[in-house]
Amino acid sequence: MALFPSRTIFLQLGPLNITWYAVCIMSGAFIAYLFSKKRMSDRGYSDFPFSDFLINVLIIGIIGARIWYVIFTFSERYISNPIDIFKIYEGGLAIQGGVIAVLPYAVHFMKKHNVDILKAGDAIMPTVLIAQALGRWGNFVNQEAFGQIITEAHIDALHLPEFIKSGMYINGYYRQPTFLYESVLNILGFILIAYVISRFLKKDGCQFALYFVWYGITRFIVEAFRSDSLMLGSIKMAQLTSVVFVIVGVIAIIYLYMRKNKESV
Repeated sequence: MALFPSRTIFLQLGPLNITWYAVCIMSGAFIAYLFSKKRMSDRGYSDFPFSDFLINVLIIGIIGARIWYVIFTFSERYISNPIDIFKIYEGGLAIQGGVIAVLPYAVHFMKKHNVDILKAGDAIMPTVLIAQALGRWGNFVNQEAFGQIITEAHIDALHLPEFIKSGMYINGYYRQPTFLYESVLNILGFILIAYVISRFLKKDGCQFALYFVWYGITRFIVEAFRSDSLMLGSIKMAQLTSVVFVIVGVIAIIYLYMRKNKESV
């Protein structure tokens, strides 16, 4: 057994390696689970089978995130060696694909257990930002999801800890720590949606929709600084998907309040 045998490996047990990437993803999922469970209980669903839901969501989400990533990198990374598609431990998950894959299953699960979808969305979706924030640190360890080349003076001006600065020295150049930008913004988004904005937008479903608005805006901005984006021709796929997320979220909020007004007439 070896603890921290390399930069990317957290624990080595004989032939089995537990990577930092996996630790970050699972830690984020677990913390999001704790918040979600409490928030579901606050909404009257203390008996909700959250463990079953979480396990299935993790599996579907990881598969969806991997498929999304592989689709847009197949010709450059996997066409010559397709078996590498299954090497998830090396990185290569696109969270937007995971969210898209999970949503239909989540709706089905909620209906099956007679749970209000809007209340469940309010309870769960903001906490996904926590999972995403911690997952970005897995990208940091793998030295992926990095930004454009910058000077050492530029990165020093950010006043980052030395371990982040050294981790952003990739292939002979310092890079924008875009993983950190997104991680911080995701945590901020969770706090604002769950504890600030929710005081003003109290309609069921608004926090659910705000996740898409916040993450869409965050990802669109951060993606502008990244240099390893998934591309659709000359378009950054994450930015295109982010625009869709924002539009869907805004329309959903407008609809929720229009429906409220119509019902009160």
